[in-house]
Amino acid sequence: MDGPPGNDFCSICHGHFNIACQANCSHWFCGDCIMLVWHHGSALQPCKCPLCRRQITLLVPGEASLRERNDPNVAEVLGKIERYNHLFGGNTSSFVQRMQDLPFLLRRLLREIMDPQRSLPLVIKARVYIAVNLLRETVTTFAVHNSMVLSAIYVISPVDIIPEGIVGIVGLLDDLLVVLICFLHVAAIYRSVLYSRYGGS
Repeated sequence: MDGPPGNDFCSICHGHFNIACQANCSHWFCGDCIMLVWHHGSALQPCKCPLCRRQITLLVPGEASLRERNDPNVAEVLGKIERYNHLFGGNTSSFVQRMQDLPFLLRRLLREIMDPQRSLPLVIKARVYIAVNLLRETVTTFAVHNSMVLSAIYVISPVDIIPEGIVGIVGLLDDLLVVLICFLHVAAIYRSVLYSRYGGS
């Protein structure tokens, strides 16, 4: 299940989580608490995490919060979170921000793929998403798809720009760079899925 650790507390109110949501820095907060932090600062820019001081550009509500969506108080807080994500979740972030978000996005994606209740719908949604994008943006999707396929072929192939046989372990740097680029592409695609799911629509 997707939610905060059972023995953890909100670092803002120091109480049990109420309408828990996870920030892109992987920290959990009460939905109302993090919205108060945002409104306390400038409403024109994303707030910073009270723990690590990173900019929060995406808030993902926990599963328990989403199940209680019919409660008017929960619906109000989830609406605020969706507005926040709509304002700041779709912005193209810097390379440093994308690198910092990479562990959060890959962990969430892996957890979602491994969940037996969500993995099949995720595969079906991915196929529909790819099909729609192919119809809408054939050239862009084709280029991204080909770049990922070519990256995988490059990592597997024995031909390297920096050969491992000559320079030893340093020769793995080009392979690691290509793998990092692939992970960044996958994380960017998954971030756009989270953005459309929790505030981009």
